[in-house]
Amino acid sequence: MLRVILSGCHGKMGKVLQALIAAKEDIQVVAGVDRNTELPSDFPVYLTLSEVKEVADVVIDFSHFSAVGQLLTDCVEKNLPIVVATTGLDESLKAQMKLASQQIPIFYSANMSLGINVLIKALQAVTPILEADFDIEMIEKHHNQKKDAPSGTALLLADSINEVCQEKKTYVYDRTPKDEARSTNELGISVIRGGTIAGEHIVLYAGEDEILEFKHTALSRNIFAKGALTAAIFLAKQSAGQYQMADLVNTTNY
Repeated sequence: MLRVILSGCHGKMGKVLQALIAAKEDIQVVAGVDRNTELPSDFPVYLTLSEVKEVADVVIDFSHFSAVGQLLTDCVEKNLPIVVATTGLDESLKAQMKLASQQIPIFYSANMSLGINVLIKALQAVTPILEADFDIEMIEKHHNQKKDAPSGTALLLADSINEVCQEKKTYVYDRTPKDEARSTNELGISVIRGGTIAGEHIVLYAGEDEILEFKHTALSRNIFAKGALTAAIFLAKQSAGQYQMADLVNTTNY
């Protein structure tokens, strides 16, 4: 039995994860961490991980980036592996995560879906071939309640492209201040927020008289919950270190 502490248990992704885990016989949520501790729940809910009394094997975090720093500190203190699925992390949090991974197993990905991570491989394969003659642009769409922009996934895709570019790209989020033609070293990222869009990312390679378009559409949040849960099962068996989707895809039947 895999015993899980669910951080952000009363959030949208926390509720999706609860439903997914409830359908499995070999996984159980033993406690939750959430700022709303008074809401009804099938398990004890605490304000911080440091207060949790239940014994667990792994923490899954779908909370808010402002809570991740303390959560990492508490995981180190309790010697608990953690899957960080929260987006919008800044460089200081990523540095803290890297430091904490010297003591505990940490799994981090800006996107937990298999499709996005296959898309990354495809983009890294075609970018070196197309870079010299094609402009690269990205459009990302999410629901109207998403606060961070661009999305963590958009930045993940952009960074994966930049890793293999001979001429590193500068990310451009707003062209309105400039009255000039596009430069070759730009990678434009356009953001759309509306309705209940679970997530859509389009990467365009625009050349002379031809366009290549790569598109990933998330039809529900279930794909992210499934990925996080698969990561938790994987991580509970690992030693200290930092892990990502490539490690999971290469070692399990996703």
